[in-house]
Amino acid sequence: MNDPREPNSLLLGRLGFDDLPLHEPILVATFAATLLGGLAVMFLLTRYRLWGPLWRDWITSIDHKKIGIMYLVLGGIMLLRGFADALMMRTHQAMAFGENAGFLPPHHYDQVFTAHGVIMIFFVAMPLVTGFMNYVVPLQIGARDVAFPFLNNFSFWMTAGGAILIMVSLFVGEFARTGWLAFPPLSNIDASPGVGVDYYLWALQVAGVGTTLSGINLIATIVKMRAPGMSLMKMPIFTWTALCTNVLIVMAFPVLTATLALLTLDRYVGTNFFTNDLGGNAMMYVNLIWIWGHPEVYILVLPVFGIFSEVTATFCRKKLFGYASMVYATVVITVLSYLVWLHHFFTMGSGASVNSFFGITTMIISIPTGAKIFNWLFTMYRGRITYEPAMMWVPAFMVTFVIGGMTGVLLAVPPADFVLHNSLFLVAHFHNVIIGGVLFGLFAGFNYWFPKMFGFKLDAFWGKVSFWCWAIGFWFAFIPPYVLGLMGVTRRMSHFDDPSQQPWFMISAFGTYLIAAGIGAFVLQIVVSVMRREQLRDVTGDPWDGRTLEWSTSSPPPAYNFAFTPVVHETDAWHDMKHRGFKRPVDGFKPIHMPANTAAGIVISMLATLLGFALIWHMWLVAGIAFVATVVASIVHTFNYQRDFHIPADEVARTEAERTRALTAAVA
Repeated sequence: MNDPREPNSLLLGRLGFDDLPLHEPILVATFAATLLGGLAVMFLLTRYRLWGPLWRDWITSIDHKKIGIMYLVLGGIMLLRGFADALMMRTHQAMAFGENAGFLPPHHYDQVFTAHGVIMIFFVAMPLVTGFMNYVVPLQIGARDVAFPFLNNFSFWMTAGGAILIMVSLFVGEFARTGWLAFPPLSNIDASPGVGVDYYLWALQVAGVGTTLSGINLIATIVKMRAPGMSLMKMPIFTWTALCTNVLIVMAFPVLTATLALLTLDRYVGTNFFTNDLGGNAMMYVNLIWIWGHPEVYILVLPVFGIFSEVTATFCRKKLFGYASMVYATVVITVLSYLVWLHHFFTMGSGASVNSFFGITTMIISIPTGAKIFNWLFTMYRGRITYEPAMMWVPAFMVTFVIGGMTGVLLAVPPADFVLHNSLFLVAHFHNVIIGGVLFGLFAGFNYWFPKMFGFKLDAFWGKVSFWCWAIGFWFAFIPPYVLGLMGVTRRMSHFDDPSQQPWFMISAFGTYLIAAGIGAFVLQIVVSVMRREQLRDVTGDPWDGRTLEWSTSSPPPAYNFAFTPVVHETDAWHDMKHRGFKRPVDGFKPIHMPANTAAGIVISMLATLLGFALIWHMWLVAGIAFVATVVASIVHTFNYQRDFHIPADEVARTEAERTRALTAAVA
């Protein structure tokens, strides 16, 4: 590789031919497969003349429903990349004992585990959670769109821009070798002089802008655009969790932005915010990153709690038990999430008083979480439970998440944490709550809302195959790290000397292969469902008609969502309407004006992504041009009058007549 600190030219900066990883067979094969796959997709789009519809109906769309689906697609694609990293890690660890060095060189292994953490948190869990909030929240509150439709499109493409930078790092240069939070001094310029940490910094900064703006947008939507009669205590639980989640986003992500900006200054300008000399303090970075990082855990899990609440009530055919306590527990978790961050570094030497305070607050935050578990259990009690694929994830989540929570309470005891800190026990705990909580909930939500999005159900057989592979594979994969952690095995190791530990790593690798089968079954479930969509199109009967307001629309909903603004009387709005003898209007339709699509979002975000790439490689000329172009494009869009598209009253009437026929069966 070229000297990482010296630019080669004004145009290319420090980028040279040697920065292409041609010496890594795995990366060369991955690049070839990616290239062939991309060419195949382009051929199909050209063959079936889909470029135009893709641009008009999706890429430039400001419809919250289509943007929500694009978030889900982005998260699904990155899940395949992030899990491929996990598969390589577990396979390598099962091999790397004694004389066998495994198949990943140490520097490549370090990049893999760093990329795995970054991708799974920032570019899998976050897009999937945001996608569900984008799609469902406006429908649940009776709004036609989010408060700022263009901002929604721009937020998505900024998130996609960050994902693009992560993917580019696989083939041009390298990624960080620091762990997913890039602690100094490992991330300082002396320890990491290459471009890996710079890819990390700019990918997260670009994506972080999109996440923060999305949070502002959804807060404004929920606060200002609820249907008449929908007071705060009549909002669906998923909307409540979305509100609290986005409050956390708006409060926490600016901290991440500022922290990464200070680290960027250390690397680019030579400041000393996080060095161990000249007035710097590396522990300040750890404080700041975890002040963001622990609320981030709840940013991921709170919307999933909302999903489980919706799914449990629907498939038990009961009102959610303890609605008010659910709301209060959600708010308490939101507040307490800012009072626990220091439990991530009990060993830093803060003293017994500080450690005791944060240990106690960590235990306290488990109380409202436990209250939610009892609410779901009492909702299931004497319910007429239908174990469709969406509902199967609920009991699996409760068992898995409770066990993960109990290991978290154990780690909240400072003396225990001194023993288990930085061990595989910690890795097992984190995956226990994130996979068992977040990913299980996202799969439940996908099975639950897929009929609303596309008008037909997902195939139940392959959904159940995916569920069992995940549920069984998870325990095979993560019980061994618990055991190994108690033995004292530290995380992030690429080679091991004690042969007695190898069987545990082999069991863990087997569990990872089962999870891979679960992901394959999930992909197959989608493919089979699309092929059988006509047989799976009956989504009007119980329990698919749901309880909350989004199920009062057709599946999929029209662009405008609601021809008439609904009036809400009870918490379960759609269930209440049916029992009131709901009748759909047959006349009085008026023309509807909706904001038109725009290309400004993708143009500005891709220019910002180009700016990030240029700054990574010190292409100062390209960076200057990209910065000016980004500013100019933003100003031009600011003064560009937002055009509307016009839906005539007769077209609205025809659409509503079709919806009436589809919904009559559900009301009956």
